[in-house]
Parts: sequence; structure tokens; C-alpha cells
Amino acid sequence: MPKLVVIGIGLEGWKGLSANAKNHFQTVDLIIGSNRHLALIPDSANPSANQWERWSLGNISSTLDRLEQWISERSPATTKVIVLASGDPLFFGIGRLLLEKFPTDWLVFLPSLSAVQLAFAAIKQPWQNATIASLHGRSPEELIKAVRRGDRQIALLTDTIYTPQTIADLISQWLPIEGYKLWLCENLGGDNETVSNWILVPSKEVKELQSLTVSPLNIVVLQRLERDPLPPEDLPMLGISDGEFLGFCDRPGLITKQHIRILILGALQLQPNYTIWDIGAGSVSVAIEAARRCKKGQVCAIEKTAVGVTLIRKNIARFGIENLEAIAGEAPEVLQGLPRPNRIFIGGSGGKLGPILDYCSQKLLPQGKIILALATLERTQELQSWHQKTRQNLSQTTVNFSLEWTQINITRSVPVGPLTRWSPLNPVTLGTLE
Repeated sequence: MPKLVVIGIGLEGWKGLSANAKNHFQTVDLIIGSNRHLALIPDSANPSANQWERWSLGNISSTLDRLEQWISERSPATTKVIVLASGDPLFFGIGRLLLEKFPTDWLVFLPSLSAVQLAFAAIKQPWQNATIASLHGRSPEELIKAVRRGDRQIALLTDTIYTPQTIADLISQWLPIEGYKLWLCENLGGDNETVSNWILVPSKEVKELQSLTVSPLNIVVLQRLERDPLPPEDLPMLGISDGEFLGFCDRPGLITKQHIRILILGALQLQPNYTIWDIGAGSVSVAIEAARRCKKGQVCAIEKTAVGVTLIRKNIARFGIENLEAIAGEAPEVLQGLPRPNRIFIGGSGGKLGPILDYCSQKLLPQGKIILALATLERTQELQSWHQKTRQNLSQTTVNFSLEWTQINITRSVPVGPLTRWSPLNPVTLGTLE
């Protein structure tokens, strides 16, 4: 069968290709690529270079039709064609068209680093949760939706119509209050690579960007700016907005949402001098609100992951909370030595709900409560089973908890163009042990 080898190539050209990719040029019959890509391949790549053909890609549809005819006129078993592409051919590239045109077992893909990978490496930012859109011959609708949603990171493949300047103008009316940082990454991977940035905020034009001469080989990254924290006197007494907390964009579930948090705090029935454990504290939103209510008490936020503890400490500093401590470790082991609590909130158990409850039930002060936020049926059943077990073994333990269930289903309005629709939050079940 014919072999179509699709090779991704960067600005470093021939020297940037892997040994495997270079080997394919030694037995190739035809190379197809843009004029820029073809110029990156030296004749010395093939010892018998006078026997290979080079086609400029030109009109992609016409070239692929021509290639199909060209293959049919030759011996399929020995025919090899190399198609050159920028970066990763399967990322907004020619790979999709080739898969539609030719059998998959004809094709071999050898990608290089994509422009998006190179861009985020250049600006030194993780990008696993970035929104990625191509404006190359496409409508800007997806970009506008992403900006209106306030997506934290948006990577954009540009073209001669939707230039960085045009993009800045286009999104100006949709910018969130805090605005975006626009990163312009040019000639990524080349000797003349440049990275620059501008701040885009509502009602302010960036004149330096408008007058800039930009390389046609560019990619734009929009990074939403962090909102400055409200001063303590401007924060509500209860129910701080979710956006005030620092979080990880790829782990939005770390935060207990505002409306659910209010109900949890109500169930805890706090007093100013209480000691509280928040186990599986996530982004520490519950613990921060609890610490603000218990100013004469102490709150311990327990989190097993290093990134989670770092986030907790950042939020403690952001809100200026002095009676809240981040405890790094896994419950129940890390709970030993902590001051006995009046209230315990369990937002995450790491698969150890039974042992955590066994320990907490023995350390809880008289008239104490344990509140659990459960997101799955399995954890709900686990709590029910634990409670039944303790009730059956009252002769062996002093624990005599009652268990009360509360199902929370919250739906909020969200804009859909000029209209409004309902959008539900994930349901949460609260279990109260007292």
C-alpha cells in the first residue's frame, strides 16, 4: 500500500526533525508542502534527490485530488509521499483533510510541537484547561463566547484577517471587569522568536498594539487577569462570591459554590469561640467563611495535596485570616494532635470516609456536629452504613449520633445571547451527625 508520511516541521527546519522523520526522506518519491516548508528541506536529505518530486501545496483541495490521481498511476506498494505541515498536522492542520481523503492505514503522522505548546512554554504558563480556537478562515463566534464566559486562558490561531490588532478590537466590548493580558508570540521556535504582552481592560484602547508590525507567524494567548481582593470591610458577612477566591482553572470543583456554602455554614451553627476542622478543604472557601464567623476560635484546614495546601495558604493571605491554619497531610493520620473540635466539616475523604469518621467521632467535643458534603451515591451509602454500624455497636462505644439528610439542588440563571436560561449546579447531599 502507499505510504503518506505527514511530518510536522517548525521554524528550526531540517535540524529540528527527529532521526525517524529524516530517514523517511531517503526513500521518498514526492514531497508536498508550502513554499516555506519546501525551502527548509535540503537536497542532501535524499542521496538521489534528482528522483524525487516537490509540489507546492497551493490550493489544498486541488493538490489532494492531484495526489490521488498521481498515486493511482504508480505502484502502490512502493510509493512514498511526504506531506510537510506546521507543528502538529492533526491540530487544526492538514491531517484532518488527509484522513477524509485517504485510507487511514496509508497515513503515518510524525508531529512536531504545536504552536500552542510553544506559546504557553514561551509565556511560562500551564495550559491543560485552556480554551483553544482557530480564527484561520473561521468565524470569531467561539472566541466571543469564551471572552463573555470569562475563560481564564484562550489560545488563538490567527490569520491575515483576524490579526492580533483585530482581535483586541473585536473583544473590547465583551471584556470582563478585570480584563485580559494579551500575549503576542511571534516566530515561535525560530532565531527571531519574540514574546510581548499588553493589558486589555474595558474602555481603554492599546495604541501601541494598533501600530505594531506583526509577523505573519504568530499566535495570541489571552490570559484573564486576577481580580484584586476586596478589602475586608467590603466583604459580605456571609456568602462571599466564588470569584473572590483564588482557584485552579482546571479544577473548578475544588471550591464549594457560594449558595451551597451558605447552607453548609448554616448547618454548622457556629459560635465565635468554636474550634473547627475542615477536612479535604479544597480551595478553603468554607474554612475562610467559618474563620470569619469564629474570630475567637480556631479553624484547621486539612488538605493532602501539595498544590491544594499552596492554594489554601494563598487564600488565607488574600483574605488576611489569622485564626485559620493549613494542615498538610492525609486524614485521619494527620488529625492526631490537633485541638479537639466543636464542629467538623468533611468536604473530601480521599476514599477513607469510614476511618475518618471513626477518629472524628471520638475527638468531637460534647454537643458537637459533623457535617459532610457528599457528591456521589456511593459516599452517601458509605455514610449510611457507618451510621447503622455505630448504632448496632452502642454497647462497645460511647458514640450515639443521629443522622439527618439534606438534599441540595440549586439552579441559577445564565445569559444565552439576549435571552436567559436555567443552569443547574451539581446536586450535593449534606449528612449531619450530632
